[in-house]
Amino acid sequence: MYEGAIQDLIDELGRLPGIGPKSAQRIAFHILSADPADVTRLAQALQRVKEQVRFCSVCFNVAEQEQCRICRDPRRTDEIICVVEEPKDVIAIERTGEFRGRYHVLGGAINPLEGIGPDNLRIRELMERLQAGTVKELILATDPNTEGEATATYLALMVKPMGLTVTRLASGLPVGGDLEYADEITLGRAFEGRRAV
Repeated sequence: MYEGAIQDLIDELGRLPGIGPKSAQRIAFHILSADPADVTRLAQALQRVKEQVRFCSVCFNVAEQEQCRICRDPRRTDEIICVVEEPKDVIAIERTGEFRGRYHVLGGAINPLEGIGPDNLRIRELMERLQAGTVKELILATDPNTEGEATATYLALMVKPMGLTVTRLASGLPVGGDLEYADEITLGRAFEGRRAV
């Protein structure tokens, strides 16, 4: 245990997700030995992000204006919405250059063990968007884990009566992977998602 300001910094850094006590200590001492101008830029960036960044009023992606750049883009189609858990998922999909529709960020996934139910996510807002009648397909791009699957199943059941096409991102084998190292679930999904060549 250190004392004073350095321990306060370690404690605050340790509250960040994915940062354990050792990492917090390492970062704190890096900041302590860093050039003062670098530390000032970091502090200013943190302050700016809290002052200027918000959630898009339409899709709940991160934005510096009322709407994010994707929702403001008139070249995108309103007929397809891709549902993701977090804003970082939007970036991952955008990097592919394959999707030209709109997004909806739920803000997490259903996880009863953590006390996160459908009411804790932006599902009501999604349903309001779908009521407009312009959406033809809903792509469920939640994570391929227990919570993501539960969320996708819940959304599919909610949306099916609306007559929309509901799809789920295919999952399977990574490029460059070996079959012998694939788990049974991944391999099974690869078989389910096979396509003609």
